[in-house]
Amino acid sequence: MDWFTAPEYGLSRLVFQRGLAGVYLVAFLTAALQFRPLLGERGMLPVSRFLRRTPFRRAPSLFQLHYSDRLFAVCAGTGCAVSAALLAGADNVVPLWAAMALWLLPWALYLSIVNVGQTWYGFGWESLLLETGFLAVFLGNDEVAPPVLVLFLLRWILFRVEFGAGLIKMRGDACWRKLTCLYYHHETQPMPGPLSRYFHHLPKPLHRVEAAANHLTQLVVPFLLFAPQPVATAAASLMIATQLWLVLSGNFAWLNWITVVLAVPALALPGGRRTAPAAPLWFEVVVLATAALLLFLSYRPVVNMLSRRQVMNRSFDPLHLVNTYGAFGSVSRIRYEVVVEGTLDDVPRADSDWREYDFRGKPGNPRRRPRQFAPYHLRLDWMMWFAALSPAYAGAWFSALVERLLENDRDTLRLLRRCPFPPDRPPRHIRARLFRYRYTTRREQRETGAWWHRTYVREYLPPTRLTGATQRP
Repeated sequence: MDWFTAPEYGLSRLVFQRGLAGVYLVAFLTAALQFRPLLGERGMLPVSRFLRRTPFRRAPSLFQLHYSDRLFAVCAGTGCAVSAALLAGADNVVPLWAAMALWLLPWALYLSIVNVGQTWYGFGWESLLLETGFLAVFLGNDEVAPPVLVLFLLRWILFRVEFGAGLIKMRGDACWRKLTCLYYHHETQPMPGPLSRYFHHLPKPLHRVEAAANHLTQLVVPFLLFAPQPVATAAASLMIATQLWLVLSGNFAWLNWITVVLAVPALALPGGRRTAPAAPLWFEVVVLATAALLLFLSYRPVVNMLSRRQVMNRSFDPLHLVNTYGAFGSVSRIRYEVVVEGTLDDVPRADSDWREYDFRGKPGNPRRRPRQFAPYHLRLDWMMWFAALSPAYAGAWFSALVERLLENDRDTLRLLRRCPFPPDRPPRHIRARLFRYRYTTRREQRETGAWWHRTYVREYLPPTRLTGATQRP
């Protein structure tokens, strides 16, 4: 079919595929390095416990057949290897059917991880990676030109990401309508980056321009993705520029990068071929059937977007094929942080030698400058931000974290930047306190060298020690 493919988007497809492979690689690397303390057999939220109460139909996963830490490590390692091979262009040196299988493998492996990841994998960019990764299976390789329907569906994902985020802001916090949310956001976002403090101290009129530009990019520009060229290219380019601005202003794991990757297929990049071999009939049938399925499944996300009770980051099917997205429907005005401390004293007192644990990404020591971690995802640090908003977000995992710290658990300590206790002398007690954090002013930083100023608010967790059968001698 002449209408079936678009050879002129060949270079756009190539850039998209390599970018997606890079995001996959980061996602699998994150899983490989963090799963044991989070989800492993002795993790805070063990996969095995989750599987005992969750049927396959609700959480399709390879691990429903069998779980062990070794199998998880093999899956994450295999995902890293396949992603690296795709990044190097392995899909273009094999037949079309093999290229499709090669792209299907990381999707199936990551789906298996996400569906047992529980709280640690409850972020919108997990579903976004899966939805995008599934479509990549049907994008083809050098044997065929990019299918028009798949290119359209990739723009449809990008439209829902941006337009859904814009709607949730306008329906959520009044500060978005008043253009004042960015007076607070750069200071209260989950994980500030090295430049976030400078963004926060920009003049308020510029913050208002920033918010207005965000509304334009998310509520108007997405419709232009479906316009003829070069309008679609201009729209996608504006979205890319906005996402790179967000990359500079904070750490949002790979959310910004996967959105940049999604915008690439809308670009009319020079160098694309004008002709290409006809697609095999079996490939056309598969693509048409898949497109029909995904358009049918789009009904519920569309209804959600149009609803006054719009929800963010929801999957409507266990395969995460078509999802709804959104971010920062409300913005915190004050930043709270949970500070975890331990002591070697047998009887904890207010004047005991309480030593603070340093996390890798979340604010702790006021004199420590925030670092850039994205696209790498520090899952524990993100959940500590939620825990500071409300103890309800901590659930069962926070008590498990405290227990692991009392044991000086090696895998758990690897999630942290620094443990204040030697390996052979774990703390006798752990406590947690809630502090209010704010950026220092320029004058305060010059005088003290501190990036943050913090004020004690209240006790979050009273001094706690191991008890019963887990008590240390």
